[in-house]
Formats: sequence, structure tokens, C-alpha cells
Amino acid sequence: MDTLHDKKLKFLEEMANRVRQDIIKELVEAGSGHSAGPLGMADIFTALYFHILNHDPKKPNWPDRDRVVLSNGHICPVLYAVLAQAGYFPPEELLTLRKLGSRLQGHPHRGSLPGIETTSGPLGSGLSQAIGMALAAKLDNNGSAGSPRGKYYTYCLMSDGEHQEGNTWEAVMFAGKNRLSNLIGIIDRNNIQIDGFTEDVMPLESLREKYESFNWHVLEIDGHNMLQIASAVTEAKAIYEKPTVIIAHTIPGKGVSFMERDFLWHGIPPNKEQANEALKELRTLGGKIKSEHE
Repeated sequence: MDTLHDKKLKFLEEMANRVRQDIIKELVEAGSGHSAGPLGMADIFTALYFHILNHDPKKPNWPDRDRVVLSNGHICPVLYAVLAQAGYFPPEELLTLRKLGSRLQGHPHRGSLPGIETTSGPLGSGLSQAIGMALAAKLDNNGSAGSPRGKYYTYCLMSDGEHQEGNTWEAVMFAGKNRLSNLIGIIDRNNIQIDGFTEDVMPLESLREKYESFNWHVLEIDGHNMLQIASAVTEAKAIYEKPTVIIAHTIPGKGVSFMERDFLWHGIPPNKEQANEALKELRTLGGKIKSEHE
């Protein structure tokens, strides 16, 4: 991972803003989909694909690539946006989201697009899939001169709400027991789900203490701070005896004032008027990001 200097930081912040604009364009064209989560995770996905990951869009099946598993597949508009911006497929294709025959389905489907590692839909399944990849990396490299972790890292992106699923905790226990230090989980701790606030629907706290009790290294960050995101991953890679989970505190609907922190935007797209207002806000924000770094 390169040093996150001022020039790179500006690039990442501008790219995240561009990704948010792409998300709005995808959703309004589709007329369906989820708004709050994708906007809230734009900074983390941007940091991953443009700073952290060891990957190559020209060789999407490169054996030594880092793996990214999106467990909460309903926020796929942000994954599609960063994959397109990174060069995995033409950005124009983003406007086919959820349309009949499109490669951009409402939940990611393995094999439909380059860069998609797993099929996701049922919440709570992604961590088990990521564990399989992380364990395979260690087994494949067992006894070789390379790192006992294997040749790649596996990142699992999860929602906070899916931690209400029992199978998530079975996976958490397994990863901790097997000391999968090449596994990095990232939780979108935005505190909302489709029926309201997580702590009203089914309280999750203390997530930190729960993960720690299952032998995970736990970090908590501002999920919109590029420096904190990069620093957390660097620290995770320095932990050799256990997996790491990064609890990323995010604002659902980040960047669009009328969507921020409103759980009603969890599962609906903007209409044309709302999309125009959202894009206007994001373009204004993009101008501020540019001027702050000059």
C-alpha cells in the first residue's frame, strides 16, 4: 500500500464524490434499489479499490489478487460504481442497473461481471464465504517459503443489521478459532436497517466486546475518513495471531442532506427531482473538496 500523501488523499476524496454521483445516476435510471447504504460506504469502497487492494482490472482472475466479498449485497450500486471507475467494465453500463438482461443485477452475481467474487443476497452468508477464501489461501501456501497467511488478503464487507443473523456469529467463532489473520472484516455501522434503527429493532451493542470475546482484533474508525480507513487496514495487516474487524461508523446517505441518517432511504431510490437535487449537492461538495486541497 502506497503512502497516503496529500495528492493521493485529494484524488480519493474526489473519486468518492464521483462514485456517489454514479450511485445516484444508477438508482434513478433503475427506478429501484437502495440509496442510504451505498452512499454511506462510498469512501470505504473508494479507499479499497484505489489505494488498499492488490488487484488488476486487466487481470480480474489473477490468482494472487486480494478478494472482496460483499455480504450485504443490496448495497451493490457502490461496488458497481467503483468497479466501473477502476476499469473493470465501461462506466456507461452503470445505467443498466436492475434492467432485464443487465449484468448489473440487484444483488451481485458471480460470473456476471469481472471483479465479482461471490453471489450475495441472503444476509449473514458473506463472512462464511470470505472465511473459505482466507482458509484456502493459508492452506495453499502451507509449507512454502511465502507468508503463512497466504498470497492474498480477503476483505468481507458486512452490514450492522446482518449481525442479527445467527449464522454470522457461527462464522465469527470459526474465524477466531482458526486465527485467520489474512481475513479483514469491515462492518458498515450506520445504525439503520429497513425497519428503523438497529438498536430499536434488535440491539447489537457492544459489537466490539462480542468480536473480542471470539478472538478478533477490533478497530473502530470514522468510515468517511480516508486516513483512518487506510491506517486501520495497515494495523490489521500487522496482526498475525487473529482476524481483524474494522467497525466503520458511517452516515447513511452520506453526501445528500435529505437522505442522511434517514432509515426510510435504506431501500428506495430517488425520483428524478430528488436525483437532480442530490447531484447538485454532490457537485457542490466536489468543488469544495477541490478547493480545500489547492
